[in-house]
Amino acid sequence: MHKFNYLLPAFLILVSGLFHPAIAFDIQDQNEEQIIGIRVAPPFVIKAEDGSYSGLTIALWEHIADQTGVDYSYQERSIQGLIEGVENGELYASAAALTITSEREEIVDFTHPFYVTGLGIAVSYQSAGIWQSLMAMFSIDFLWVLFLLLLLLLFWGFLVWIFERKENSAEFGGTAAEGVGSGFWWAAVTMTTVGYGDKSPRTFGGRVVGFIWMFTAIIVISFFTASIASSLTVTQLDSRISGPEDLPFVRVGALEQSATLAYLEEERIRATSYASISEGLRAVKENEIDAFVHDAPILQYSTQIEFRNRIRVLPNTFKDQYYGIVLPLNSSYRNEMNQVILDYIAGDEWNDLVNRYMGD
Repeated sequence: MHKFNYLLPAFLILVSGLFHPAIAFDIQDQNEEQIIGIRVAPPFVIKAEDGSYSGLTIALWEHIADQTGVDYSYQERSIQGLIEGVENGELYASAAALTITSEREEIVDFTHPFYVTGLGIAVSYQSAGIWQSLMAMFSIDFLWVLFLLLLLLLFWGFLVWIFERKENSAEFGGTAAEGVGSGFWWAAVTMTTVGYGDKSPRTFGGRVVGFIWMFTAIIVISFFTASIASSLTVTQLDSRISGPEDLPFVRVGALEQSATLAYLEEERIRATSYASISEGLRAVKENEIDAFVHDAPILQYSTQIEFRNRIRVLPNTFKDQYYGIVLPLNSSYRNEMNQVILDYIAGDEWNDLVNRYMGD
């Protein structure tokens, strides 16, 4: 009878494990080789030509396995396969660039976040032809900079005319309009260092104005040159999309099965799904879509490797993304992994890895 009392609980645990894979999974022999689900997503998971893997997440997982004594092998899966594989007990864990979401938390657990980022928007560079360059000359930004420059020249021309209009009437005399016009000409040739010499201040006050303007003009010309160049450059880029507020009005793409696609659906933004990041970015390059939305660091890495000078990622991010390693619900090894992760990401080695893969 006593033996039966010991055997019955063990039998019930074994039977319950058959109906609850997470429980059965947790009581596996830790000495067995465990399967870790991954998905190639540079720079978090990078696959080399020889079939080996590297990347930020791979480095983190290998540190965890070393600290916890887990023997493992990698198995590539789709995003959905990574989640479902952990849920049904086929995978010990999934380590990639997986975003922690409330929907996923209903069927699996996550470790503490090891990386925080946001969504980015990839758009194409617009090749600027002659017509576009000419149109840029009449953009609002360019005209505004030009107006400020003319206003500044008029101000210094007026100042020198105030001092020169009587004692130097030969060069700055005549009507007020003629005198100020001469002062404007003098200010322009002085600023550009052309200095024709047909107009020059003779009075003490006029020369003080001229002295100050010559040194001020050095700074002014540098500032306005940079402003004009920036205005022309920005006009040549695709100006239709400047942030997430523009997405409802353009053609958008996103990675299939991703948290990004779910977010776009929640925001009622129609999006075309693509099987890979490369396919989505290629669609942007070929003008099939206007923007591809995904996690910013992955977009930045992919555009630099495959689409340099053809696709750019907008500088601002939105909708924070928290990456974690996927574990079974109520996993017995979750706390141990969390401790290892928290210790690791607080150290210098992790910072060096982030700088290495992210280029920060």
